[in-house]
Amino acid sequence: MSKIFLNPIKFMKMAVKNLEKTVVSTLEKLEKLKLDEKLYAELSWCLKSYEYDNNPIGVIEKSQKALELFKAKREENSRAISKKLIEDLEKITLN
Repeated sequence: MSKIFLNPIKFMKMAVKNLEKTVVSTLEKLEKLKLDEKLYAELSWCLKSYEYDNNPIGVIEKSQKALELFKAKREENSRAISKKLIEDLEKITLN
């Protein structure tokens, strides 16, 4: 029986790309719906900081706040925030 081994570096690059893609989507949704300008500014700053120092702590913390906000907004209007965006945010904030 053959086993598939993922290259750890390739796996990390995929995870980083997914994190960045999710955060960019989050920023776009925050801006489009005009939900929380302060959170938008903080998350945007954290993303730039992450790109510089590769420390995801700030991005994860602000993404958790966006996740809470998006879940509440989705309760009001299920079409406002996609289920996929919520799931992607859960992946980066819970892992």
